Amino acid sequence: MAQIRINNLCKEFGDFTAVESSTFTIEDGEFFMLLGPSGCGKTTTLRMIAGLELPTSGEIHIGHNEVSNLPASKRDIAFVFQMFALYPHMNVRKNLSYPLISQGMKRRDVKAKVAEVAKILDIESILNNPVGGLSGGDRQRVALGRAIVRDPKAFLMDEPLGALDAEFREHMAEELRALHDRMNATTVYVTHDQLEAMQMGDKIVVMNNGVVEQFGTPQEVHDRPATLFVANFIGSPAMNLMPFSGAIEVGSQDVMLGDSRIAIPKQLQQADGELVLGVRPEHVSLQNDGGYRGRVLASEYLGTTQIVTLETSHGTAKARIGSEIDIQVGEQAALQFDANAITLFDQATGAALSSERQGRENANG
Repeated sequence: MAQIRINNLCKEFGDFTAVESSTFTIEDGEFFMLLGPSGCGKTTTLRMIAGLELPTSGEIHIGHNEVSNLPASKRDIAFVFQMFALYPHMNVRKNLSYPLISQGMKRRDVKAKVAEVAKILDIESILNNPVGGLSGGDRQRVALGRAIVRDPKAFLMDEPLGALDAEFREHMAEELRALHDRMNATTVYVTHDQLEAMQMGDKIVVMNNGVVEQFGTPQEVHDRPATLFVANFIGSPAMNLMPFSGAIEVGSQDVMLGDSRIAIPKQLQQADGELVLGVRPEHVSLQNDGGYRGRVLASEYLGTTQIVTLETSHGTAKARIGSEIDIQVGEQAALQFDANAITLFDQATGAALSSERQGRENANG
Protein backbone atom coordinates (compact mmCIF):
# COMPACT_ATOMS: atom_id res chain seq x y z
CA MET A 1 0.00 0.00 0.00
CA ALA A 2 1.07 3.61 -0.39
CA GLN A 3 0.65 7.22 0.62
CA ILE A 4 -1.17 9.42 -1.94
CA ARG A 5 -0.34 13.15 -2.13
CA ILE A 6 -2.44 15.67 -4.06
CA ASN A 7 -0.86 19.06 -4.69
CA ASN A 8 -2.75 22.00 -6.27
CA LEU A 9 -4.82 19.65 -8.42
CA CYS A 10 -7.05 21.35 -11.00
CA LYS A 11 -9.38 20.03 -13.70
CA GLU A 12 -11.09 22.21 -16.28
CA PHE A 13 -13.58 21.22 -18.95
CA GLY A 14 -13.57 24.20 -21.29
CA ASP A 15 -14.77 27.18 -19.26
CA PHE A 16 -15.99 24.97 -16.39
CA THR A 17 -13.68 24.29 -13.45
CA ALA A 18 -14.57 20.91 -11.93
CA VAL A 19 -11.74 20.82 -9.38
CA GLU A 20 -9.86 23.89 -8.17
CA SER A 21 -6.45 23.84 -6.43
CA SER A 22 -7.07 20.77 -4.25
CA THR A 23 -4.27 19.85 -1.85
CA PHE A 24 -4.35 17.02 0.70
CA THR A 25 -2.50 13.86 1.73
CA ILE A 26 -3.92 10.35 2.12
CA GLU A 27 -1.68 8.44 4.49
CA ASP A 28 -0.62 4.84 3.92
CA GLY A 29 -3.34 2.56 5.33
CA GLU A 30 -6.01 5.25 5.73
CA PHE A 31 -9.67 4.89 4.84
CA PHE A 32 -10.13 8.27 3.19
CA MET A 33 -13.50 9.76 2.24
CA LEU A 34 -14.18 12.26 -0.56
CA LEU A 35 -17.52 13.74 0.51
CA GLY A 36 -19.85 16.29 -1.03
CA PRO A 37 -23.05 16.88 -2.99
CA SER A 38 -23.53 15.90 -6.63
CA GLY A 39 -21.33 17.92 -8.97
CA CYS A 40 -18.86 19.02 -6.27
CA GLY A 41 -15.80 17.46 -7.97
CA LYS A 42 -15.27 14.40 -5.77
CA THR A 43 -15.63 11.79 -8.53
CA THR A 44 -13.51 13.87 -10.92
CA THR A 45 -10.81 13.97 -8.23
CA LEU A 46 -11.00 10.19 -7.80
CA ARG A 47 -10.82 9.65 -11.57
CA MET A 48 -7.70 11.82 -11.75
CA ILE A 49 -6.06 9.77 -8.98
CA ALA A 50 -6.99 6.65 -10.94
CA GLY A 51 -5.69 7.98 -14.26
CA LEU A 52 -9.10 7.91 -15.94
CA GLU A 53 -8.89 11.71 -16.24
CA LEU A 54 -5.70 13.73 -16.68
CA PRO A 55 -5.41 16.89 -14.57
CA THR A 56 -5.26 20.32 -16.17
CA SER A 57 -2.54 21.19 -13.65
CA GLY A 58 -1.18 20.00 -10.32
CA GLU A 59 0.53 16.85 -9.10
CA ILE A 60 -0.52 13.36 -7.97
CA HIS A 61 2.00 11.22 -6.08
CA ILE A 62 1.32 7.54 -5.32
CA GLY A 63 4.04 6.24 -3.06
CA HIS A 64 7.34 7.66 -4.28
CA ASN A 65 6.15 8.17 -7.86
CA GLU A 66 4.67 11.27 -9.51
CA VAL A 67 1.91 9.79 -11.69
CA SER A 68 -0.06 12.81 -12.93
CA ASN A 69 0.50 11.98 -16.61
CA LEU A 70 0.68 8.19 -16.37
CA PRO A 71 -2.17 6.05 -17.74
CA ALA A 72 -4.31 4.08 -15.29
CA SER A 73 -2.57 0.81 -16.20
CA LYS A 74 0.75 2.19 -14.91
CA ARG A 75 -0.48 3.37 -11.50
CA ASP A 76 -1.03 0.02 -9.74
CA ILE A 77 -4.44 0.91 -8.34
CA ALA A 78 -7.78 -0.93 -8.28
CA PHE A 79 -11.07 0.83 -9.03
CA VAL A 80 -14.44 -0.34 -7.67
CA PHE A 81 -17.45 1.17 -9.44
CA GLN A 82 -21.00 1.64 -8.20
CA MET A 83 -22.39 -0.65 -10.89
CA PHE A 84 -20.01 -3.56 -10.10
CA ALA A 85 -18.35 -3.78 -13.60
CA LEU A 86 -18.37 -7.60 -13.69
CA TYR A 87 -18.21 -9.86 -16.74
CA PRO A 88 -21.77 -11.27 -17.00
CA HIS A 89 -20.76 -14.26 -19.20
CA MET A 90 -18.28 -15.51 -16.58
CA ASN A 91 -18.89 -17.17 -13.25
CA VAL A 92 -17.52 -15.76 -9.99
CA ARG A 93 -14.27 -17.73 -10.11
CA LYS A 94 -13.45 -16.54 -13.64
CA ASN A 95 -14.30 -12.93 -12.74
CA LEU A 96 -11.82 -13.10 -9.89
CA SER A 97 -9.19 -14.92 -11.94
CA TYR A 98 -9.27 -12.69 -15.01
CA PRO A 99 -7.10 -9.79 -13.69
CA LEU A 100 -4.40 -12.25 -12.60
CA ILE A 101 -4.45 -14.29 -15.81
CA SER A 102 -4.20 -11.03 -17.79
CA GLN A 103 -1.00 -10.24 -15.87
CA GLY A 104 0.49 -13.60 -16.80
CA MET A 105 0.34 -15.20 -13.35
CA LYS A 106 0.77 -18.98 -13.27
CA ARG A 107 -2.49 -20.90 -12.98
CA ARG A 108 -1.63 -22.61 -9.70
CA ASP A 109 -0.86 -19.18 -8.19
CA VAL A 110 -4.10 -17.78 -9.60
CA LYS A 111 -6.05 -20.63 -8.01
CA ALA A 112 -4.41 -20.05 -4.63
CA LYS A 113 -4.98 -16.29 -4.74
CA VAL A 114 -8.63 -16.65 -5.73
CA ALA A 115 -9.18 -19.12 -2.89
CA GLU A 116 -7.56 -16.70 -0.43
CA VAL A 117 -9.72 -13.74 -1.54
CA ALA A 118 -12.89 -15.84 -1.61
CA LYS A 119 -12.27 -16.85 2.01
CA ILE A 120 -11.71 -13.22 3.07
CA LEU A 121 -14.99 -12.13 1.43
CA ASP A 122 -16.97 -15.26 2.42
CA ILE A 123 -17.88 -16.11 -1.17
CA GLU A 124 -16.33 -19.60 -1.35
CA SER A 125 -19.76 -21.20 -1.78
CA ILE A 126 -20.62 -19.18 -4.91
CA LEU A 127 -17.33 -19.41 -6.84
CA ASN A 128 -18.93 -21.53 -9.58
CA ASN A 129 -22.15 -19.48 -9.79
CA PRO A 130 -22.87 -17.15 -12.72
CA VAL A 131 -22.72 -13.52 -11.60
CA GLY A 132 -26.05 -12.71 -13.28
CA GLY A 133 -27.99 -14.68 -10.69
CA LEU A 134 -26.32 -13.20 -7.62
CA SER A 135 -27.87 -10.77 -5.15
CA GLY A 136 -26.67 -7.17 -5.10
CA GLY A 137 -24.62 -7.81 -1.98
CA ASP A 138 -22.87 -10.86 -3.43
CA ARG A 139 -22.13 -9.05 -6.67
CA GLN A 140 -20.60 -6.24 -4.66
CA ARG A 141 -18.39 -8.75 -2.83
CA VAL A 142 -17.26 -10.17 -6.16
CA ALA A 143 -16.49 -6.66 -7.44
CA LEU A 144 -14.42 -6.04 -4.31
CA GLY A 145 -12.71 -9.38 -4.84
CA ARG A 146 -11.65 -8.39 -8.36
CA ALA A 147 -9.96 -5.35 -6.82
CA ILE A 148 -8.39 -7.13 -3.84
CA VAL A 149 -7.00 -10.06 -5.79
CA ARG A 150 -4.35 -7.89 -7.46
CA ASP A 151 -2.77 -6.50 -4.23
CA PRO A 152 -2.67 -2.94 -5.63
CA LYS A 153 -1.08 0.09 -3.96
CA ALA A 154 -4.51 1.64 -3.36
CA PHE A 155 -8.21 0.92 -3.69
CA LEU A 156 -10.36 3.64 -5.26
CA MET A 157 -14.12 3.29 -4.77
CA ASP A 158 -16.80 5.41 -6.44
CA GLU A 159 -19.97 5.06 -4.31
CA PRO A 160 -19.67 1.25 -4.35
CA LEU A 161 -22.71 0.79 -2.06
CA GLY A 162 -24.97 3.25 -3.85
CA ALA A 163 -26.99 0.58 -5.67
CA LEU A 164 -27.87 -1.32 -2.47
CA ASP A 165 -30.96 -0.78 -0.32
CA ALA A 166 -30.54 1.19 2.91
CA GLU A 167 -30.48 -1.74 5.34
CA PHE A 168 -27.95 -3.74 3.33
CA ARG A 169 -25.83 -0.64 2.68
CA GLU A 170 -25.25 -0.26 6.42
CA HIS A 171 -24.29 -3.93 6.72
CA MET A 172 -21.91 -3.77 3.75
CA ALA A 173 -20.38 -0.53 5.07
CA GLU A 174 -19.44 -2.35 8.28
CA GLU A 175 -18.02 -5.29 6.30
CA LEU A 176 -16.05 -3.01 3.99
CA ARG A 177 -14.49 -1.12 6.89
CA ALA A 178 -13.60 -4.40 8.64
CA LEU A 179 -12.06 -5.73 5.41
CA HIS A 180 -9.99 -2.54 5.07
CA ASP A 181 -8.71 -2.93 8.63
CA ARG A 182 -7.73 -6.57 8.10
CA MET A 183 -5.80 -5.73 4.92
CA ASN A 184 -4.29 -2.46 6.21
CA ALA A 185 -5.19 -1.02 2.82
CA THR A 186 -5.04 2.53 1.47
CA THR A 187 -8.61 3.25 0.40
CA VAL A 188 -10.08 6.35 -1.24
CA TYR A 189 -13.88 6.28 -1.16
CA VAL A 190 -16.30 8.71 -2.83
CA THR A 191 -19.74 9.29 -1.29
CA HIS A 192 -22.46 11.94 -1.02
CA ASP A 193 -23.74 10.34 2.20
CA GLN A 194 -22.31 12.17 5.21
CA LEU A 195 -23.43 9.43 7.62
CA GLU A 196 -21.52 6.86 5.56
CA ALA A 197 -18.45 9.11 5.57
CA MET A 198 -18.61 9.63 9.34
CA GLN A 199 -19.13 5.92 9.99
CA MET A 200 -16.31 4.60 7.80
CA GLY A 201 -13.65 7.25 7.32
CA ASP A 202 -10.37 7.93 9.11
CA LYS A 203 -10.16 11.29 7.32
CA ILE A 204 -12.67 13.27 5.28
CA VAL A 205 -12.30 15.87 2.55
CA VAL A 206 -15.51 17.88 2.16
CA MET A 207 -15.85 19.38 -1.34
CA ASN A 208 -18.24 21.96 -2.76
CA ASN A 209 -18.22 23.50 -6.24
CA GLY A 210 -14.81 22.01 -6.97
CA VAL A 211 -13.19 23.41 -3.83
CA VAL A 212 -11.96 21.59 -0.71
CA GLU A 213 -13.96 23.18 2.12
CA GLN A 214 -12.37 21.18 4.94
CA PHE A 215 -9.97 18.30 5.53
CA GLY A 216 -9.83 16.45 8.84
CA THR A 217 -11.05 13.57 10.99
CA PRO A 218 -14.80 12.92 11.21
CA GLN A 219 -14.86 14.45 14.72
CA GLU A 220 -12.99 17.58 13.60
CA VAL A 221 -15.27 18.11 10.61
CA HIS A 222 -18.40 17.58 12.72
CA ASP A 223 -17.39 19.49 15.85
CA ARG A 224 -15.31 22.29 14.32
CA PRO A 225 -16.67 23.09 10.83
CA ALA A 226 -14.34 25.39 8.90
CA THR A 227 -17.09 26.96 6.77
CA LEU A 228 -20.82 27.58 6.75
CA PHE A 229 -21.18 24.97 4.00
CA VAL A 230 -19.59 22.25 6.15
CA ALA A 231 -21.67 23.29 9.18
CA ASN A 232 -24.86 22.92 7.14
CA PHE A 233 -23.84 19.80 5.20
CA ILE A 234 -22.50 17.71 8.08
CA GLY A 235 -24.75 16.54 10.91
CA SER A 236 -28.26 15.20 11.20
CA PRO A 237 -29.87 17.56 11.98
CA ALA A 238 -27.42 20.14 10.66
CA MET A 239 -25.80 22.77 12.85
CA ASN A 240 -28.06 25.62 13.97
CA LEU A 241 -26.94 28.76 12.12
CA MET A 242 -28.21 32.01 13.61
CA PRO A 243 -27.23 35.23 11.79
CA PHE A 244 -26.67 38.43 13.76
CA SER A 245 -24.93 41.79 13.41
CA GLY A 246 -22.16 42.72 15.79
CA ALA A 247 -18.53 43.44 16.51
CA ILE A 248 -16.15 40.99 18.17
CA GLU A 249 -12.84 42.12 19.63
CA VAL A 250 -9.83 39.91 20.22
CA GLY A 251 -10.34 38.34 23.63
CA SER A 252 -14.16 38.53 23.51
CA GLN A 253 -15.93 35.76 25.41
CA ASP A 254 -19.55 36.64 24.69
CA VAL A 255 -21.78 38.09 21.96
CA MET A 256 -25.20 39.73 21.95
CA LEU A 257 -27.88 37.66 20.26
CA GLY A 258 -30.84 40.02 20.28
CA ASP A 259 -31.15 41.20 23.87
CA SER A 260 -29.36 38.16 25.28
CA ARG A 261 -25.68 37.80 26.10
CA ILE A 262 -24.35 34.45 24.86
CA ALA A 263 -21.07 32.98 26.15
CA ILE A 264 -18.61 31.87 23.45
CA PRO A 265 -15.03 30.52 23.36
CA LYS A 266 -12.42 33.25 23.76
CA GLN A 267 -11.88 34.84 20.35
CA LEU A 268 -8.45 35.18 18.77
CA GLN A 269 -9.78 36.95 15.69
CA GLN A 270 -11.49 40.33 15.40
CA ALA A 271 -14.66 40.60 13.32
CA ASP A 272 -17.28 43.21 12.58
CA GLY A 273 -20.52 43.15 10.60
CA GLU A 274 -22.77 40.29 9.58
CA LEU A 275 -21.87 37.18 11.56
CA VAL A 276 -23.39 33.74 12.19
CA LEU A 277 -23.50 31.84 15.47
CA GLY A 278 -23.37 28.06 14.95
CA VAL A 279 -24.18 25.38 17.51
CA ARG A 280 -25.13 21.72 17.09
CA PRO A 281 -28.61 20.63 18.32
CA GLU A 282 -27.01 18.27 20.85
CA HIS A 283 -25.36 21.30 22.48
CA VAL A 284 -28.66 23.13 22.99
CA SER A 285 -30.70 22.55 26.16
CA LEU A 286 -34.12 23.94 27.08
CA GLN A 287 -34.83 25.65 30.38
CA ASN A 288 -37.85 27.34 31.96
CA ASP A 289 -35.95 30.56 32.67
CA GLY A 290 -33.40 32.42 30.60
CA GLY A 291 -32.84 35.39 28.35
CA TYR A 292 -32.82 33.87 24.86
CA ARG A 293 -36.23 32.39 24.21
CA GLY A 294 -38.08 30.55 21.45
CA ARG A 295 -41.51 29.12 20.73
CA VAL A 296 -41.81 25.36 20.20
CA LEU A 297 -42.95 24.53 16.66
CA ALA A 298 -42.58 20.74 16.62
CA SER A 299 -41.08 17.74 18.38
CA GLU A 300 -39.76 14.61 16.64
CA TYR A 301 -39.57 11.49 18.82
CA LEU A 302 -36.42 9.35 18.20
CA GLY A 303 -36.56 6.83 21.00
CA THR A 304 -34.09 7.92 23.68
CA THR A 305 -34.00 11.49 22.33
CA GLN A 306 -36.29 13.97 20.63
CA ILE A 307 -35.55 16.80 18.19
CA VAL A 308 -37.39 19.99 19.20
CA THR A 309 -37.75 22.77 16.62
CA LEU A 310 -38.16 26.29 17.96
CA GLU A 311 -38.90 29.65 16.37
CA THR A 312 -36.52 32.35 17.61
CA SER A 313 -35.80 35.96 16.73
CA HIS A 314 -32.85 34.71 14.63
CA GLY A 315 -34.61 31.96 12.71
CA THR A 316 -35.53 28.40 13.61
CA ALA A 317 -33.31 26.37 15.92
CA LYS A 318 -33.25 22.70 16.87
CA ALA A 319 -32.42 21.09 20.20
CA ARG A 320 -31.70 17.39 20.76
CA ILE A 321 -32.94 16.61 24.25
CA GLY A 322 -34.03 13.55 26.22
CA SER A 323 -37.32 12.01 25.16
CA GLU A 324 -38.48 11.97 28.79
CA ILE A 325 -38.66 15.79 28.84
CA ASP A 326 -42.23 16.98 28.42
CA ILE A 327 -42.41 19.68 25.78
CA GLN A 328 -45.58 21.07 24.18
CA VAL A 329 -46.03 22.73 20.81
CA GLY A 330 -46.69 26.44 21.24
CA GLU A 331 -45.01 26.89 24.61
CA GLN A 332 -42.08 29.22 25.26
CA ALA A 333 -38.69 27.87 26.33
CA ALA A 334 -35.27 29.35 27.09
CA LEU A 335 -32.41 28.08 24.92
CA GLN A 336 -29.11 27.43 26.67
CA PHE A 337 -26.01 26.90 24.49
CA ASP A 338 -22.85 25.02 25.48
CA ALA A 339 -20.33 27.85 25.14
CA ASN A 340 -17.42 25.51 24.33
CA ALA A 341 -19.33 24.04 21.38
CA ILE A 342 -20.16 27.35 19.65
CA THR A 343 -18.53 28.33 16.35
CA LEU A 344 -18.76 31.83 14.89
CA PHE A 345 -18.66 32.48 11.14
CA ASP A 346 -18.19 35.49 8.91
CA GLN A 347 -21.39 35.59 6.88
CA ALA A 348 -19.75 37.23 3.84
CA THR A 349 -16.87 34.78 3.44
CA GLY A 350 -18.48 31.75 5.10
CA ALA A 351 -15.25 31.09 7.02
CA ALA A 352 -15.16 30.20 10.73
CA LEU A 353 -13.60 32.76 13.05
CA SER A 354 -10.62 31.58 15.05
CA SER A 355 -11.28 30.95 18.75
CA GLU A 356 -9.00 29.96 21.62
CA ARG A 357 -10.46 26.46 21.45
CA GLN A 358 -9.71 26.14 17.73
CA GLY A 359 -6.33 27.76 18.22
CA ARG A 360 -5.35 25.08 20.76
CA GLU A 361 -6.55 22.33 18.40
CA ASN A 362 -4.57 23.75 15.50
CA ALA A 363 -1.45 23.97 17.66
CA ASN A 364 -1.88 20.37 18.81
CA GLY A 365 -2.70 19.12 15.30
